Amino acid sequence: MKPLFLANHPAIDFLNTHLAPDGRSVELLGTGTAFLEWLVAANLLEKKRALELARHTSGKALDSAAEEARRIREWMRAWLTRWRSSPQGDYRKEISALNTLLSRSTYRRLVVRGDGGLSVVERPQVEAAGALIGLVASQLAVLITHEQPELIKECANPACTLWFLDQTKSHRRLFCSASACGNRVRVAAFRHRQR
Repeated sequence: MKPLFLANHPAIDFLNTHLAPDGRSVELLGTGTAFLEWLVAANLLEKKRALELARHTSGKALDSAAEEARRIREWMRAWLTRWRSSPQGDYRKEISALNTLLSRSTYRRLVVRGDGGLSVVERPQVEAAGALIGLVASQLAVLITHEQPELIKECANPACTLWFLDQTKSHRRLFCSASACGNRVRVAAFRHRQR
């Protein structure tokens, strides 16, 4: 199954790498290669750097990084669940753990020329598989410092396990996808009314 990028934020898209459509569990980060591919697809790592890392790193080290990513993902899910219900809670342990993860990757600033002129970009400097989780940690740091916890939502379709960041003007988004889950729920409600 291909990764889904419908959450409006890479940290939440990362949570959605484990999903359960129709009640069957699907793991999108089962291997180190899958983790690298997801980072590239999420625009958190350049494809060239991912290929270099894959060539110069053992499969065991990459698989170990993916295993850690899965553990961190569930830790993030638990933390964000608590943060949504209690934004003013005491999260010193979580913040300390996040800062430790952030220290595992470094970024280099570069000036680049684009269509709109010159701009400064930050590029990750990932030299080892263990630093990959720092890319995701940086997105979690941006999420918790720039977004409101009540805008992080779970899809209202009871059969769906996906999360999203509600960026609609009215903040009334209910579904991960209006055309998929939203439509399924409307059709089910219509059929129920017809009975």
